[in-house]
Amino acid sequence: MKRWIGPGLAVIAALAAGWLWRDNRRLRAELAARAPSAADPWRADAAAAPDADAGGGNRLTAILGRRKLAGSGPRPTLDPPAPESRLERRLRRQERTAELLGRGPDESEADYKARVLPLLDLMIGGRRAEVVDLRRSVEEAAGVTDAQRAELDAAFEHVYDEAVAFTNTAIADGSLTPYERNVTGAMQVVGGLGSILEGAQGRIGSILRPEQVQAIAASGFEWGEYLALTAPWNRLSAPPPRPQ
Repeated sequence: MKRWIGPGLAVIAALAAGWLWRDNRRLRAELAARAPSAADPWRADAAAAPDADAGGGNRLTAILGRRKLAGSGPRPTLDPPAPESRLERRLRRQERTAELLGRGPDESEADYKARVLPLLDLMIGGRRAEVVDLRRSVEEAAGVTDAQRAELDAAFEHVYDEAVAFTNTAIADGSLTPYERNVTGAMQVVGGLGSILEGAQGRIGSILRPEQVQAIAASGFEWGEYLALTAPWNRLSAPPPRPQ
């Protein structure tokens, strides 16, 4: 079952990683769009004062002899930020996960899916297309017939239904929640999904001949990765709104 855990964790982690990437890109865009303040007295590249000798002379500069005014000194500096503790870093990351995968108090399920599903597709859509093409090529090399392929697809539909129903139950009862750290609950969900996907191996072995199963395995193709990436995760329910 261990080899099924990796793809499951990858799908869960992809959402959080994708949101962090999108949030970082948004902050960079805001920073780039923010025009520097012309009134900032501490900018090193601020326009220099006009030369006293170039424009007919500056009376005040001539009187002071280009000396610094009394009280001038080095630029003020801010104290360096306090180092972030492990707990603070963990809480910050958990809050970001809640903002990404959590559901707003006035956010409908349709609005939630419209916000989250494009991000999921962005993160795994490319890899999903790759494993679909890879499956087709390894099946052709292994001599899988159209009838066998249709049987596999029908078996996978049952696996998908079971996996989505299991995950929706975990979302509803709070075992899988974006609002708090629940490592035990998340691992139980991943383990349960692994058991469901593991059952697909028996169905595959009953449809394909042993030499076909061996040829596909020797190619490096992983049925677990294929099922995890092609499952209809868009059928998952939205989590409940964040508890107040």
